Amino acid sequence: MITSSTLCILAALAAILSLGVIAFRLRRSRDALASNITDLKRRVASGLQQAHEERDRLLNALGDAFLLIDSESNIRFANTAAHQLFNCRDLVNRPVREIFLDPRLADALLRCLDTGEPVQSRVLLTQQSSPLGDLETRGINAWMIDAARIPTPEGSHPTTRVIIRDMTTEHQTEQIRKDFVANASHELRTPMAIINGYLENLLDDNMLEDPEMTRRFLSVMRKHADRISRIVEDMLVISRLESGEASTLKVEPFRFRSCINDILERLESVIRNQNAAIVVTMSDKTLTLQGDRFYWTQVLFNLVENALKQNPHPGLKVEIGCENAADCHRIWISDNGIGIPSADLPHIFRRFYRVEKHHSQREIKGTGLGLSIVKRAIEAHGGIITVTSVPGRETKFLITLPKDAPTSENPAA
Repeated sequence: MITSSTLCILAALAAILSLGVIAFRLRRSRDALASNITDLKRRVASGLQQAHEERDRLLNALGDAFLLIDSESNIRFANTAAHQLFNCRDLVNRPVREIFLDPRLADALLRCLDTGEPVQSRVLLTQQSSPLGDLETRGINAWMIDAARIPTPEGSHPTTRVIIRDMTTEHQTEQIRKDFVANASHELRTPMAIINGYLENLLDDNMLEDPEMTRRFLSVMRKHADRISRIVEDMLVISRLESGEASTLKVEPFRFRSCINDILERLESVIRNQNAAIVVTMSDKTLTLQGDRFYWTQVLFNLVENALKQNPHPGLKVEIGCENAADCHRIWISDNGIGIPSADLPHIFRRFYRVEKHHSQREIKGTGLGLSIVKRAIEAHGGIITVTSVPGRETKFLITLPKDAPTSENPAA
């Protein structure tokens, strides 16, 4: 017979057993929860790492420098372009002012950090002040600083993103365009003013009744009208070359000697009047080039005419030569004239640049575009041109032109 005390003991044992089962289940649930939490943390960390890696991949693919800056003005992220821009220096966790050594670069960014307002600022720097340091070789360089705060949850510290874009090429192109317009306007204004002045004299002073004076005035006006036409023609040619139309060159084989003959015919009267000697030196009289004959005629004409104009005294000798090398053609135009001063040599291919210290005031000036056209035309054909000059002995323009594919059997005559 089971007594009440026995029942109490059994009930206690059952309660203890139940508690043990419950404790076991709780422990197993706790372990499972801990495992789930650990797994969740691992997945979250892996997801964050993948997100950061994907972010870094995308930002490193940018061509512009990209920075993330915290509320203390310290850099927290810098992409590959930023490291390259600042010469591979350590950027992360460094203050902005330590990285942006020139205050003109830092001011726009610091203004955004202080006010929270988006800032876009274009900065022009000298070569010595460029963030590229010793790698900068372009002279004046231009940079766009674009800074703005990234939206963040309320109460969190603000983060500012910064994009630094190299605008030097655009700045130089715009400067060239402005200089071109200004110089072209100046060059056209002078002959137009002369023509208008002579017209006023003819019409207002009744000089039309004097045939000799009228003919003299009209002769001068014609010279300056021809100069205007030449300026406009040269401007159109160089505009086509610089606008990319050079990619549509009419490339076909032509005999180089026939091109030389054409320009000598055009300049025959000038050569005869100056008693100049033109010598053609070609090891291969049948040399055939691949290119646009129109532009090659322009090249030879401008170089030979330039030699004649710069040396108006009798007895000038001009040599037009060509020789074949293993992988290129070498073409040169040289003369034994007064030469080009060494200070002018680096600038002679610039548009509207002239070397004419020996000219008289009565002469009609050239357009100042001839050598610029020469350089652009040769570059459009994949070649390069260099110049050397020993005043009083020899001035030589050397063109190096890579050899192209084989020419056709019947080149243009």
